[in-house]
Amino acid sequence: MSRLDLPEHYNVASDLLQRNLKAGRGKKVAINHAGGEVTYDELHRLAAGAGRALLDHGVRREERVLIAAYDAPGWVAAFLGAGLIGAVPVPVNPLLQRSEDYDHFIEDSLARVIVVDGNTDEKLKAAADRAHARPRIVRTDHIQPSDELTPAATRRDDMAFWLYSSGSTGKPKAVVHLQHDIPYTCVTYAEQVLGIKESDTTFSTTGLFHAYGFGNNLTFPYWFGASTVLHAGRNTPQTVLDTIENRKPTLFFSAPTLYNAILNFEGSKQRDLSSIRHCVAAAESLPAEVWKRWKEAYGLTIIDGVGSTEMLHIYCSNRVDDVRPGSSGKPVPGYELKILDPDGKPVPVGEAGDLYVKGDSALALYWAQHEKSKRSILGDWFFSGDRYRVDEDGYYWYEGRSDDMIKVSGLWVSPIEIESVLLEHKAVAESAVVGISVDGFTRIKAFVIARQDAVTGDALVAELQEHCKSRLQRFQYPHMIEFVPELP
Repeated sequence: MSRLDLPEHYNVASDLLQRNLKAGRGKKVAINHAGGEVTYDELHRLAAGAGRALLDHGVRREERVLIAAYDAPGWVAAFLGAGLIGAVPVPVNPLLQRSEDYDHFIEDSLARVIVVDGNTDEKLKAAADRAHARPRIVRTDHIQPSDELTPAATRRDDMAFWLYSSGSTGKPKAVVHLQHDIPYTCVTYAEQVLGIKESDTTFSTTGLFHAYGFGNNLTFPYWFGASTVLHAGRNTPQTVLDTIENRKPTLFFSAPTLYNAILNFEGSKQRDLSSIRHCVAAAESLPAEVWKRWKEAYGLTIIDGVGSTEMLHIYCSNRVDDVRPGSSGKPVPGYELKILDPDGKPVPVGEAGDLYVKGDSALALYWAQHEKSKRSILGDWFFSGDRYRVDEDGYYWYEGRSDDMIKVSGLWVSPIEIESVLLEHKAVAESAVVGISVDGFTRIKAFVIARQDAVTGDALVAELQEHCKSRLQRFQYPHMIEFVPELP
Protein backbone atom coordinates (compact mmCIF):
# COMPACT_ATOMS: atom_id res chain seq x y z
CA MET A 1 0.00 0.00 0.00
CA SER A 2 1.57 3.27 -1.12
CA ARG A 3 -1.44 5.59 -0.89
CA LEU A 4 -4.98 5.44 0.49
CA ASP A 5 -7.93 5.73 -1.83
CA LEU A 6 -9.39 8.94 -0.42
CA PRO A 7 -11.68 11.35 -2.28
CA GLU A 8 -10.09 14.43 -3.82
CA HIS A 9 -11.96 16.66 -1.38
CA TYR A 10 -11.29 15.34 2.09
CA ASN A 11 -11.35 16.96 5.55
CA VAL A 12 -9.79 14.68 8.16
CA ALA A 13 -11.25 16.54 11.15
CA SER A 14 -14.73 16.12 9.75
CA ASP A 15 -14.07 12.45 8.99
CA LEU A 16 -12.90 11.69 12.54
CA LEU A 17 -16.20 13.06 13.85
CA GLN A 18 -18.70 12.08 11.16
CA ARG A 19 -17.59 8.45 10.83
CA ASN A 20 -18.73 7.90 14.43
CA LEU A 21 -22.02 9.77 14.09
CA LYS A 22 -22.88 7.91 10.87
CA ALA A 23 -22.07 4.60 12.59
CA GLY A 24 -24.58 5.36 15.33
CA ARG A 25 -21.98 6.01 18.02
CA GLY A 26 -23.22 9.49 18.93
CA LYS A 27 -24.12 8.46 22.50
CA LYS A 28 -20.91 6.49 23.00
CA VAL A 29 -18.23 7.93 25.27
CA ALA A 30 -15.43 9.48 23.24
CA ILE A 31 -13.46 11.04 26.13
CA ASN A 32 -13.16 10.04 29.76
CA HIS A 33 -11.46 12.74 31.87
CA ALA A 34 -11.33 14.17 35.37
CA GLY A 35 -14.40 16.30 34.71
CA GLY A 36 -16.56 13.44 33.50
CA GLU A 37 -17.39 11.97 30.11
CA VAL A 38 -17.90 13.44 26.65
CA THR A 39 -19.87 11.53 24.02
CA TYR A 40 -19.21 11.67 20.29
CA ASP A 41 -22.36 13.81 19.87
CA GLU A 42 -21.09 16.26 22.49
CA LEU A 43 -17.58 16.29 21.01
CA HIS A 44 -19.01 17.08 17.58
CA ARG A 45 -20.94 20.06 18.95
CA LEU A 46 -17.95 21.24 20.99
CA ALA A 47 -15.65 21.04 17.93
CA ALA A 48 -18.21 22.96 15.87
CA GLY A 49 -18.33 25.58 18.61
CA ALA A 50 -14.55 25.87 18.59
CA GLY A 51 -14.55 26.29 14.82
CA ARG A 52 -17.22 28.96 15.10
CA ALA A 53 -15.20 30.81 17.78
CA LEU A 54 -12.10 30.77 15.58
CA LEU A 55 -14.07 32.14 12.63
CA ASP A 56 -15.41 34.90 14.88
CA HIS A 57 -11.80 35.81 15.71
CA GLY A 58 -10.95 36.18 12.05
CA VAL A 59 -9.23 32.85 11.42
CA ARG A 60 -9.37 31.80 7.80
CA ARG A 61 -8.38 28.76 5.78
CA GLU A 62 -4.73 27.65 6.20
CA GLU A 63 -4.07 30.23 8.91
CA ARG A 64 -2.40 28.77 11.98
CA VAL A 65 -3.99 28.23 15.39
CA LEU A 66 -1.50 27.57 18.19
CA ILE A 67 -2.78 25.17 20.88
CA ALA A 68 -1.03 25.45 24.25
CA ALA A 69 -3.33 23.69 26.69
CA TYR A 70 -3.41 20.58 28.85
CA ASP A 71 -4.94 17.37 27.53
CA ALA A 72 -8.69 17.77 27.92
CA PRO A 73 -11.87 17.85 25.80
CA GLY A 74 -11.23 21.54 25.06
CA TRP A 75 -7.86 20.67 23.48
CA VAL A 76 -9.51 18.08 21.23
CA ALA A 77 -12.32 20.46 20.31
CA ALA A 78 -9.84 23.21 19.41
CA PHE A 79 -7.82 20.89 17.18
CA LEU A 80 -10.83 19.43 15.39
CA GLY A 81 -12.60 22.80 15.23
CA ALA A 82 -9.59 24.41 13.55
CA GLY A 83 -9.47 21.52 11.10
CA LEU A 84 -13.18 21.80 10.33
CA ILE A 85 -12.78 25.37 9.08
CA GLY A 86 -9.66 24.52 7.07
CA ALA A 87 -7.31 26.27 9.46
CA VAL A 88 -4.05 24.62 10.59
CA PRO A 89 -3.85 23.62 14.27
CA VAL A 90 -0.34 23.78 15.74
CA PRO A 91 -0.06 21.98 19.10
CA VAL A 92 2.86 22.83 21.38
CA ASN A 93 4.01 21.61 24.77
CA PRO A 94 1.87 23.27 27.49
CA LEU A 95 4.40 22.42 30.20
CA LEU A 96 7.15 24.81 29.09
CA GLN A 97 8.19 26.84 32.11
CA ARG A 98 8.73 30.35 30.80
CA SER A 99 6.54 32.62 28.72
CA GLU A 100 9.56 33.34 26.52
CA ASP A 101 9.74 29.66 25.57
CA TYR A 102 6.67 30.20 23.36
CA ASP A 103 7.99 33.19 21.40
CA HIS A 104 9.55 31.07 18.66
CA PHE A 105 6.37 29.05 18.09
CA ILE A 106 4.21 32.17 17.80
CA GLU A 107 6.54 33.98 15.40
CA ASP A 108 7.37 30.90 13.33
CA SER A 109 3.75 29.87 12.85
CA LEU A 110 2.38 33.42 12.50
CA ALA A 111 -0.53 32.15 14.57
CA ARG A 112 -3.71 34.21 14.27
CA VAL A 113 -5.12 32.74 17.51
CA ILE A 114 -3.63 30.96 20.52
CA VAL A 115 -5.84 28.44 22.35
CA VAL A 116 -5.07 28.23 26.08
CA ASP A 117 -6.59 26.96 29.31
CA GLY A 118 -6.47 28.06 32.93
CA ASN A 119 -3.01 26.52 33.37
CA THR A 120 -1.37 28.28 30.42
CA ASP A 121 -3.39 31.48 30.08
CA GLU A 122 -1.01 33.85 31.88
CA LYS A 123 2.26 32.85 30.21
CA LEU A 124 0.70 32.73 26.72
CA LYS A 125 -0.96 36.12 27.11
CA ALA A 126 2.45 37.59 27.93
CA ALA A 127 3.95 35.87 24.90
CA ALA A 128 1.13 37.10 22.65
CA ASP A 129 1.71 40.68 23.84
CA ARG A 130 5.35 40.44 22.72
CA ALA A 131 4.50 39.01 19.28
CA HIS A 132 4.54 41.21 16.20
CA ALA A 133 1.24 39.82 14.90
CA ARG A 134 -0.46 40.18 18.33
CA PRO A 135 -2.50 36.93 18.11
CA ARG A 136 -5.79 36.72 19.95
CA ILE A 137 -6.34 34.39 22.90
CA VAL A 138 -9.16 31.85 23.12
CA ARG A 139 -9.67 29.85 26.31
CA THR A 140 -10.92 26.30 26.03
CA ASP A 141 -13.42 26.83 28.87
CA HIS A 142 -15.01 29.70 26.93
CA ILE A 143 -15.86 27.54 23.90
CA GLN A 144 -19.61 27.08 23.54
CA PRO A 145 -21.10 24.06 21.72
CA SER A 146 -22.68 24.70 18.34
CA ASP A 147 -25.25 22.66 16.45
CA GLU A 148 -23.76 23.02 13.01
CA LEU A 149 -20.66 24.10 11.15
CA THR A 150 -20.14 23.33 7.48
CA PRO A 151 -16.66 21.79 7.07
CA ALA A 152 -14.25 23.50 4.69
CA ALA A 153 -13.86 21.69 1.36
CA THR A 154 -10.21 20.87 1.91
CA ARG A 155 -8.41 18.45 -0.38
CA ARG A 156 -6.60 15.26 0.63
CA ASP A 157 -3.21 16.84 -0.10
CA ASP A 158 -3.93 20.16 1.64
CA MET A 159 -2.02 21.22 4.73
CA ALA A 160 -3.81 19.84 7.81
CA PHE A 161 -1.69 20.47 10.93
CA TRP A 162 1.84 21.09 12.19
CA LEU A 163 3.81 19.38 14.91
CA TYR A 164 7.13 20.70 16.21
CA SER A 165 10.30 18.64 16.26
CA SER A 166 13.65 19.61 17.79
CA GLY A 167 16.74 19.91 15.63
CA SER A 168 20.49 19.93 16.17
CA THR A 169 20.46 23.73 16.56
CA GLY A 170 17.99 23.45 19.43
CA LYS A 171 15.37 25.49 17.52
CA PRO A 172 12.19 23.45 17.10
CA LYS A 173 11.16 23.01 13.48
CA ALA A 174 7.58 22.85 12.25
CA VAL A 175 6.75 19.52 10.59
CA VAL A 176 3.95 20.04 8.08
CA HIS A 177 1.43 17.21 7.72
CA LEU A 178 -1.35 16.84 5.16
CA GLN A 179 -4.99 15.76 5.34
CA HIS A 180 -4.26 12.19 4.23
CA ASP A 181 -1.51 11.49 6.78
CA ILE A 182 -3.74 10.62 9.75
CA PRO A 183 -5.80 7.95 7.94
CA TYR A 184 -2.61 6.30 6.73
CA THR A 185 -1.31 5.76 10.28
CA CYS A 186 -4.71 4.45 11.36
CA VAL A 187 -5.03 1.75 8.69
CA THR A 188 -1.36 0.70 8.97
CA TYR A 189 -0.05 0.68 12.53
CA ALA A 190 -3.27 1.10 14.52
CA GLU A 191 -5.25 -1.49 12.56
CA GLN A 192 -2.64 -4.01 11.42
CA VAL A 193 -0.29 -4.02 14.43
CA LEU A 194 -2.49 -3.09 17.39
CA GLY A 195 -5.84 -4.25 16.05
CA ILE A 196 -7.72 -1.39 17.72
CA LYS A 197 -11.44 -2.06 18.07
CA GLU A 198 -14.54 -0.04 18.88
CA SER A 199 -14.62 -1.68 22.31
CA ASP A 200 -11.15 -0.39 23.26
CA THR A 201 -10.27 2.45 25.61
CA THR A 202 -6.87 4.08 25.09
CA PHE A 203 -4.68 5.79 27.68
CA SER A 204 -1.43 7.50 26.72
CA THR A 205 0.97 9.08 29.19
CA THR A 206 2.51 11.07 26.32
CA GLY A 207 0.61 14.29 25.67
CA LEU A 208 -1.49 15.21 22.65
CA PHE A 209 1.06 17.79 21.47
CA HIS A 210 3.50 14.94 20.78
CA ALA A 211 3.06 12.82 17.61
CA TYR A 212 3.04 9.61 19.67
CA GLY A 213 0.38 10.79 22.10
CA PHE A 214 -1.61 12.47 19.33
CA GLY A 215 -2.13 9.15 17.57
CA ASN A 216 -2.60 7.14 20.75
CA ASN A 217 -5.23 9.33 22.37
CA LEU A 218 -6.94 11.11 19.49
CA THR A 219 -6.68 9.89 15.93
CA PHE A 220 -6.56 6.13 16.61
CA PRO A 221 -9.54 5.89 18.97
CA TYR A 222 -11.70 8.27 16.91
CA TRP A 223 -10.94 6.44 13.67
CA PHE A 224 -12.20 3.16 15.12
CA GLY A 225 -14.93 4.54 17.36
CA ALA A 226 -13.10 3.66 20.57
CA SER A 227 -12.92 5.70 23.77
CA THR A 228 -9.95 7.49 25.29
CA VAL A 229 -8.78 8.57 28.74
CA LEU A 230 -7.23 12.03 28.97
CA HIS A 231 -5.09 13.08 31.93
CA ALA A 232 -4.21 16.76 32.29
CA GLY A 233 -0.71 17.64 33.43
CA ARG A 234 2.34 15.52 34.17
CA ASN A 235 2.07 11.78 34.60
CA THR A 236 3.80 10.06 37.50
CA PRO A 237 3.81 6.38 38.49
CA GLN A 238 1.14 7.21 41.07
CA THR A 239 -1.19 9.04 38.66
CA VAL A 240 -0.70 6.40 35.96
CA LEU A 241 -1.51 3.47 38.25
CA ASP A 242 -4.52 5.30 39.71
CA THR A 243 -5.81 6.12 36.23
CA ILE A 244 -5.46 2.52 35.04
CA GLU A 245 -7.26 1.14 38.10
CA ASN A 246 -10.05 3.73 37.99
CA ARG A 247 -10.60 4.22 34.24
CA LYS A 248 -9.87 0.65 33.04
CA PRO A 249 -8.12 1.33 29.70
CA THR A 250 -7.52 -1.65 27.41
CA LEU A 251 -4.60 -0.11 25.48
CA PHE A 252 -1.79 1.56 27.43
CA PHE A 253 0.83 3.72 25.71
CA SER A 254 3.90 5.10 27.46
CA ALA A 255 7.64 5.71 27.18
CA PRO A 256 10.27 3.25 28.47
CA THR A 257 11.40 5.65 31.19
CA LEU A 258 7.93 5.67 32.75
CA TYR A 259 7.53 1.90 32.44
CA ASN A 260 10.76 1.60 34.42
CA ALA A 261 9.63 4.19 36.97
CA ILE A 262 6.37 2.29 37.52
CA LEU A 263 8.27 -0.96 38.09
CA ASN A 264 10.41 0.79 40.72
CA PHE A 265 7.46 2.51 42.40
CA GLU A 266 6.63 1.14 45.84
CA GLY A 267 3.61 -1.14 45.79
CA SER A 268 3.24 -1.09 41.99
CA LYS A 269 3.30 -4.88 41.68
CA GLN A 270 0.11 -5.10 43.77
CA ARG A 271 -1.86 -2.71 41.56
CA ASP A 272 -4.60 -3.95 39.23
CA LEU A 273 -3.70 -3.68 35.53
CA SER A 274 -6.03 -6.46 34.43
CA SER A 275 -8.06 -4.22 32.09
CA ILE A 276 -5.08 -3.79 29.75
CA ARG A 277 -4.77 -6.10 26.75
CA HIS A 278 -1.80 -4.37 25.04
CA CYS A 279 1.03 -2.16 26.29
CA VAL A 280 2.97 -0.05 23.78
CA ALA A 281 6.34 1.69 24.15
CA ALA A 282 7.94 4.28 21.88
CA ALA A 283 9.70 7.68 21.97
CA GLU A 284 12.98 6.08 23.13
CA SER A 285 14.62 2.66 23.08
CA LEU A 286 13.14 0.06 25.44
CA PRO A 287 15.81 -1.94 27.32
CA ALA A 288 15.28 -5.70 27.15
CA GLU A 289 15.55 -5.90 30.95
CA VAL A 290 12.59 -3.52 31.44
CA TRP A 291 10.56 -5.60 28.95
CA LYS A 292 11.30 -8.76 30.93
CA ARG A 293 10.56 -7.20 34.32
CA TRP A 294 7.21 -5.82 33.09
CA LYS A 295 6.27 -9.21 31.70
CA GLU A 296 7.15 -10.89 35.01
CA ALA A 297 5.32 -8.28 37.10
CA TYR A 298 2.07 -8.02 35.15
CA GLY A 299 2.04 -10.80 32.56
CA LEU A 300 1.78 -8.15 29.84
CA THR A 301 3.91 -7.89 26.71
CA ILE A 302 5.20 -4.41 25.85
CA ILE A 303 5.02 -3.85 22.08
CA ASP A 304 8.03 -1.65 21.40
CA GLY A 305 8.46 0.35 18.20
CA VAL A 306 10.06 3.39 16.63
CA GLY A 307 8.35 6.35 15.02
CA SER A 308 8.91 10.06 14.57
CA THR A 309 7.13 13.38 14.33
CA GLU A 310 8.02 13.44 10.64
CA MET A 311 6.38 10.06 9.95
CA LEU A 312 3.57 10.92 12.41
CA HIS A 313 3.63 7.64 14.31
CA ILE A 314 5.29 4.22 14.60
CA TYR A 315 6.63 2.73 11.35
CA CYS A 316 8.69 -0.17 12.73
CA SER A 317 7.39 -2.33 15.55
CA ASN A 318 7.41 -5.60 17.38
CA ARG A 319 4.16 -7.55 17.28
CA VAL A 320 2.06 -8.99 20.08
CA ASP A 321 3.05 -12.54 19.09
CA ASP A 322 6.46 -11.68 17.62
CA VAL A 323 8.73 -9.78 19.99
CA ARG A 324 12.51 -9.54 20.02
CA PRO A 325 13.18 -7.69 23.33
CA GLY A 326 15.55 -4.76 22.88
CA SER A 327 14.82 -4.42 19.16
CA SER A 328 12.45 -2.05 17.34
CA GLY A 329 10.85 -5.02 15.59
CA LYS A 330 10.03 -5.16 11.88
CA PRO A 331 8.55 -2.65 9.41
CA VAL A 332 4.87 -1.86 9.88
CA PRO A 333 2.73 -2.87 6.86
CA GLY A 334 2.58 0.12 4.53
CA TYR A 335 6.13 1.27 5.33
CA GLU A 336 9.49 0.40 3.79
CA LEU A 337 12.88 0.76 5.48
CA LYS A 338 16.41 0.75 4.13
CA ILE A 339 19.81 1.16 5.78
CA LEU A 340 22.51 2.95 3.78
CA ASP A 341 26.16 3.87 4.27
CA PRO A 342 27.43 7.49 3.88
CA ASP A 343 27.77 6.92 0.12
CA GLY A 344 24.12 5.90 -0.20
CA LYS A 345 24.82 2.20 -0.67
CA PRO A 346 22.99 -0.58 1.24
CA VAL A 347 24.97 -1.95 4.19
CA PRO A 348 25.41 -5.70 4.77
CA VAL A 349 23.11 -7.47 7.23
CA GLY A 350 24.31 -6.85 10.78
CA GLU A 351 26.16 -3.61 10.00
CA ALA A 352 24.93 -0.20 11.17
CA GLY A 353 24.00 2.60 8.80
CA ASP A 354 21.59 5.48 8.30
CA LEU A 355 17.90 4.56 8.39
CA TYR A 356 15.57 5.78 5.62
CA VAL A 357 11.78 5.38 5.77
CA LYS A 358 9.11 5.35 3.08
CA GLY A 359 5.39 5.69 3.78
CA ASP A 360 2.55 8.05 2.89
CA SER A 361 2.26 9.58 6.36
CA ALA A 362 5.61 11.36 5.86
CA LEU A 363 5.86 15.11 6.29
CA ALA A 364 5.37 17.38 3.31
CA LEU A 365 8.18 19.71 4.42
CA TYR A 366 9.73 21.54 7.34
CA TRP A 367 8.08 24.97 7.42
CA ALA A 368 10.43 27.76 6.32
CA GLN A 369 13.35 25.30 6.37
CA HIS A 370 14.18 24.79 2.70
CA GLU A 371 17.68 23.33 3.13
CA LYS A 372 16.61 21.05 5.97
CA SER A 373 13.69 19.80 3.84
CA LYS A 374 16.00 19.07 0.89
CA ARG A 375 18.45 17.13 3.06
CA SER A 376 15.76 15.08 4.79
CA ILE A 377 13.20 14.34 2.04
CA LEU A 378 14.73 12.39 -0.82
CA GLY A 379 11.91 11.59 -3.22
CA ASP A 380 9.63 9.09 -1.47
CA TRP A 381 12.22 8.47 1.26
CA PHE A 382 12.74 10.29 4.56
CA PHE A 383 16.16 10.38 6.20
CA SER A 384 15.38 9.54 9.84
CA GLY A 385 18.66 10.69 11.38
CA ASP A 386 18.83 7.39 13.28
CA ARG A 387 21.48 4.72 12.86
CA TYR A 388 20.18 1.15 12.73
CA ARG A 389 21.23 -2.36 11.88
CA VAL A 390 19.02 -5.23 10.78
CA ASP A 391 19.73 -8.81 11.81
CA GLU A 392 19.36 -12.00 9.77
CA ASP A 393 15.79 -12.45 11.02
CA GLY A 394 14.70 -8.98 9.86
CA TYR A 395 14.57 -7.25 13.27
CA TYR A 396 15.83 -3.66 13.44
CA TRP A 397 18.18 -2.56 16.24
CA TYR A 398 18.82 1.05 17.25
CA GLU A 399 22.49 2.09 17.24
CA GLY A 400 22.27 5.82 18.00
CA ARG A 401 21.83 9.11 16.17
CA SER A 402 23.48 10.22 12.95
CA ASP A 403 23.79 13.74 14.41
CA ASP A 404 24.62 14.82 17.95
CA MET A 405 21.07 14.87 19.33
CA ILE A 406 20.33 12.96 22.54
CA LYS A 407 16.91 11.49 23.33
CA VAL A 408 16.06 11.58 27.03
CA SER A 409 12.71 10.31 28.31
CA GLY A 410 11.31 10.52 24.80
CA LEU A 411 12.36 14.15 24.19
CA TRP A 412 15.20 15.40 22.00
CA VAL A 413 18.02 17.34 23.65
CA SER A 414 20.70 19.38 21.90
CA PRO A 415 24.19 18.97 23.49
CA ILE A 416 25.21 22.27 21.91
CA GLU A 417 22.46 24.12 23.77
CA ILE A 418 23.48 22.64 27.13
CA GLU A 419 27.16 23.36 26.49
CA SER A 420 26.33 26.98 25.70
CA VAL A 421 24.42 27.39 28.96
CA LEU A 422 27.23 25.78 30.98
CA LEU A 423 29.73 28.20 29.44
CA GLU A 424 27.66 31.11 30.76
CA HIS A 425 28.65 30.10 34.30
CA LYS A 426 31.68 31.86 35.71
CA ALA A 427 33.24 28.57 36.92
CA VAL A 428 33.25 26.89 33.49
CA ALA A 429 36.07 27.25 30.97
CA GLU A 430 35.05 24.50 28.54
CA SER A 431 32.38 21.81 28.38
CA ALA A 432 31.28 18.82 26.32
CA VAL A 433 27.92 17.10 26.68
CA VAL A 434 27.16 13.50 25.68
CA GLY A 435 24.47 10.90 26.17
CA ILE A 436 25.44 7.80 28.13
CA SER A 437 23.57 4.61 28.95
CA VAL A 438 22.63 4.00 32.59
CA ASP A 439 20.73 0.76 33.20
CA GLY A 440 19.68 0.84 29.57
CA PHE A 441 18.36 4.43 29.65
CA THR A 442 19.98 7.48 28.10
CA ARG A 443 21.20 10.11 30.55
CA ILE A 444 23.00 13.41 29.98
CA LYS A 445 26.59 13.71 31.13
CA ALA A 446 28.68 16.89 31.00
CA PHE A 447 32.46 16.94 31.03
CA VAL A 448 33.62 20.29 32.40
CA ILE A 449 36.98 22.01 32.50
CA ALA A 450 36.70 24.38 35.45
CA ARG A 451 38.37 27.77 35.59
CA GLN A 452 41.49 27.98 37.72
CA ASP A 453 39.82 29.85 40.58
CA ALA A 454 36.84 27.49 40.76
CA VAL A 455 36.45 25.02 43.63
CA THR A 456 35.33 21.73 42.10
CA GLY A 457 33.24 19.22 43.99
CA ASP A 458 29.66 18.26 44.79
CA ALA A 459 28.67 21.83 45.63
CA LEU A 460 29.73 23.09 42.20
CA VAL A 461 28.00 20.13 40.50
CA ALA A 462 24.73 21.07 42.20
CA GLU A 463 25.24 24.73 41.35
CA LEU A 464 25.83 23.98 37.67
CA GLN A 465 22.79 21.73 37.54
CA GLU A 466 20.61 24.44 39.05
CA HIS A 467 22.13 26.94 36.61
CA CYS A 468 21.05 24.72 33.70
CA LYS A 469 17.60 24.10 35.15
CA SER A 470 17.00 27.84 35.41
CA ARG A 471 17.82 28.42 31.73
CA LEU A 472 16.68 25.20 30.05
CA GLN A 473 13.70 22.87 30.21
CA ARG A 474 13.62 20.50 33.17
CA PHE A 475 14.57 17.47 31.05
CA GLN A 476 17.66 19.18 29.57
CA TYR A 477 19.95 19.57 32.57
CA PRO A 478 23.02 17.27 32.87
CA HIS A 479 22.28 14.39 35.24
CA MET A 480 26.01 13.87 35.78
CA ILE A 481 28.91 16.31 35.72
CA GLU A 482 32.55 15.25 35.72
CA PHE A 483 35.39 17.73 36.11
CA VAL A 484 38.29 16.88 33.81
CA PRO A 485 41.68 18.45 32.94
CA GLU A 486 40.90 18.15 29.22
CA LEU A 487 37.83 17.26 27.18
CA PRO A 488 37.52 13.65 25.98
